[in-house]
Amino acid sequence: MKIAATLGLTLFALPLALMAATQVSDADLGKLTGQIKVDGSSTVYPITEAVAEDFQAKAPKTRPTVSVSGTGGGFKRFCTGETDITNASRPISKTEMENAKTSKIDFIELPIAFDGLAIVVNLANTWVTQISLDELKKIFSANSPAKKWSDVNPSWPNETIQVFSPGTDSGTFDYFKEVTVGSDGKIRSDLSVSEDDNVLVTGVAGDKNAIGYFGFAYFTENSAKLKLVPVDAGKGAIAPNDLTIENGTYAPFSRPLFIYVNAKSAQRPEIAAFVDFYLSNTAELAKQVGYTPLPKIIIDRATANWKAKKLGTQYIDASGNKVQGSIATVYK
Repeated sequence: MKIAATLGLTLFALPLALMAATQVSDADLGKLTGQIKVDGSSTVYPITEAVAEDFQAKAPKTRPTVSVSGTGGGFKRFCTGETDITNASRPISKTEMENAKTSKIDFIELPIAFDGLAIVVNLANTWVTQISLDELKKIFSANSPAKKWSDVNPSWPNETIQVFSPGTDSGTFDYFKEVTVGSDGKIRSDLSVSEDDNVLVTGVAGDKNAIGYFGFAYFTENSAKLKLVPVDAGKGAIAPNDLTIENGTYAPFSRPLFIYVNAKSAQRPEIAAFVDFYLSNTAELAKQVGYTPLPKIIIDRATANWKAKKLGTQYIDASGNKVQGSIATVYK
């Protein structure tokens, strides 16, 4: 049976033989062999790397490799069939969907955790105790960006702002850009950028006048080096934590994280077993590495969609339009 894909939501079920391929007992994990190629988001990397380490301990003959090229870079490779799984800190885009279709790549979309974007400044920064979306826009927008802190708020120092950001191939960059300057807006060009969030941590920690952003998990790992800034989106200043990220009150900077599985790769027993293991352990491992676990109902939906091999994305409708809303309302 040929696997077909459209730009819409639910597509076709795979053969029963493929569904059976996911049923690998713990006793059989040690017999599995083969490489599992994963790339993509630096934000999702810690979860997938933890999964890969624990999985390989049970399936030592397999070779899971987890690389980091950013969400956009990961999708570029995934949509041409270079990788089995891609990590993503945002849903797949319409253009990426079309690229996958051109390459005859079908995929299964699986949410695996929640993350929040942490806005951080240097520990010596005593003036920024909270920040509004308008102030963030003044700092990050290419349209007359604030050069000094006093350009943002007259009561702040007359000192040059040093701005740190994930690279443009990062889903974190895409998400932050959409929230602060809009999907059609532009981010200032004089950023210090890196796909490695640890480089951003070092940059902000080393400059009194620095500001940056990245996944909340990286802040929790480096909280002794950085100052977390609560964000006021119109309902008072709110800081990210497990509760505010999961319940959506840390809006608009909370988001679901995903893995996308190549449907052809899913026919290989080592890939099927790896994804089974991922979904069974993602809640525990996500929390261990500093992320917010998804509600059980969402994990159950992802597990059901994986078992049914439900193809395509639920974040782009049949007309090619982006679907907005919380994960509870969008992902079925």
